[in-house]
Formats: sequence, structure tokens, C-alpha cells
Amino acid sequence: MTADQVTDQVTDQVRALLEGLSEADKTLSTAGCLARPKLSHRTTFRENYLRPALDAGLVEMTIPDKHRSRLQKYRLTSGSA
Repeated sequence: MTADQVTDQVTDQVRALLEGLSEADKTLSTAGCLARPKLSHRTTFRENYLRPALDAGLVEMTIPDKHRSRLQKYRLTSGSA
């Protein structure tokens, strides 16, 4: 996927998440991801920010086989960096 294709597929919400993750050291928890674009509603975050980024392959889970783990964190994929 080229940078232009990624840009065309990314909404403003996903772009905000990607920017927050790129500013972070390596990974962010859900709370950390919420804080970057200054969000407070987890459901909105998951539906409009996180799920589209995961589906597009731009973000990945650090514990992919445990989606609801309290230790779950997210990081940029090598294709989105």
C-alpha cells in the first residue's frame, strides 16, 4: 500500500489516532489512545478511530489473541510508519 492509498482511505479520526501513536514512544493503551485526540467516550473511539485503523492494517494490537485484555496496547504497523 502506498502513502497515497493510505491517505485516501484514512478518515480524520483515524489520522488523529495515527498521529497520537506516532508521537508516543512505541505503544499506547486504550486510555493513552483516548487522551491523544482528547476523547472521553470509549465506544466512539473504538467505532470511529480504532476499528477502522485496525481493519486498514495501520494499527495492530500487542496481544492480538486477547482483544479485551486490560494489558492490551496498540502500535503502528510497519506499513503505516
